[in-house]
Amino acid sequence: MLDPALLRADLAATAEYLKTTRSFTIDVTVLQAIEAERKQIQMRTQELQNLRNTRSKAIGMAKGKGEDVTPLMAEVAAIGDELKASEARLEAIKTEIDAIASGIPNLPDASVPHGADESGNVEQHRWGTPRAFDFEVKDHVELGARDGMLDGDAGAKLSGSRFTVLRGGIAQLHRALAQFMLDLHTREHGCLEVNVPLIVNADSMRGTGQLPKFEDDLFSTTVGEGRRYLIPTSEVSLTNLVRDEIVDAAQLPMRLTAHSLCFRAEAGSGGRDVRGMIRQHQFEKVELVTLAAPEQSPAEHERMTRNAEVVLEKLGLPYRRMLLCTGDMGFSATKTYDLEVWLPSQNTYREISSCSNCGDFQARRMQARFRNPATGKPELLHTLNGSGVAVGRALIAVMENYQNADGSITVPDVLRTYLGGAERL
Repeated sequence: MLDPALLRADLAATAEYLKTTRSFTIDVTVLQAIEAERKQIQMRTQELQNLRNTRSKAIGMAKGKGEDVTPLMAEVAAIGDELKASEARLEAIKTEIDAIASGIPNLPDASVPHGADESGNVEQHRWGTPRAFDFEVKDHVELGARDGMLDGDAGAKLSGSRFTVLRGGIAQLHRALAQFMLDLHTREHGCLEVNVPLIVNADSMRGTGQLPKFEDDLFSTTVGEGRRYLIPTSEVSLTNLVRDEIVDAAQLPMRLTAHSLCFRAEAGSGGRDVRGMIRQHQFEKVELVTLAAPEQSPAEHERMTRNAEVVLEKLGLPYRRMLLCTGDMGFSATKTYDLEVWLPSQNTYREISSCSNCGDFQARRMQARFRNPATGKPELLHTLNGSGVAVGRALIAVMENYQNADGSITVPDVLRTYLGGAERL
């Protein structure tokens, strides 16, 4: 959530910046009218509170003098009725403003290029050279069809479209990838591994910005304690660990990682990537989350993105880093790097990791703070998140980049210890 001061003192400038950078429109007239009413009601509420206190003291003084206090008591009762109504209206206005503010995206960092969509993204660098094949390349679906190791029909039978069953060597390779990533991030990148709930409450979804704007993209359940949600990424659980907390500055930056199942309804993505495992309702990720002081977050963003790059480099997968433009960033992000891995069957790069600095946008929603040693006062944290990396897409990339003419798959060196020394699947 944006700083309320921007929506009060600098509303017009903020609205114009969002319009030009994110094509997002704030109804300035409506918000100004609501804010004007809030000020008026708040002033009246304070007046009534002061008046009630003054009259209550007068009652005490009158009683001490033996005077008739009936008129004063009637006046205080009337003030109380108006005050109650005024407080209720003030709370309703604040809720209305909060609902509007919750739907406003984060402001792009000044270093982010302006653009309407992905065509405005800027390539930062590439690593690796795509392999030249001397045989006809198969995609991951064809490669996985052998012995039903990658079975979309079985997934559809069990659950519907956009689910997949993995068997045998492909299932083991998928597991090995997740284990390799966790070991890398915990042993070499200094992350604390966390095992998190896959079902969270609405407060957690609001904290990281999935609610209220993206409810249609979420799976939910009403079993038990009201409506709860299946996480679309463990970013939700990891980041909300510090919701309503004041973190010791000595703990920062706090670098966390988790391997989890993720669930997305993929509303609005009909017809896109329906073949295979590119876009699934259920998938797995090894997530990276960093909680940092404001002055630490730019460097931590670079560090996090580099950690994700190392995963791809150790797997020997060609990739490129893209700086997303203002029109292609996520709702909560102020700056985002995407890593795109080379897929031979598509002859192009596809996203496999997205690393975002959210500034204090999520922290303000969550009231996640740290105590500044210089002032002794609580201040908002900066939150960062990134895929380190998407396990299913890493599986696809390994299968396609390491395929052989006979349909077998060479196991990357760094994964062989996880597969009992197997060199080929």
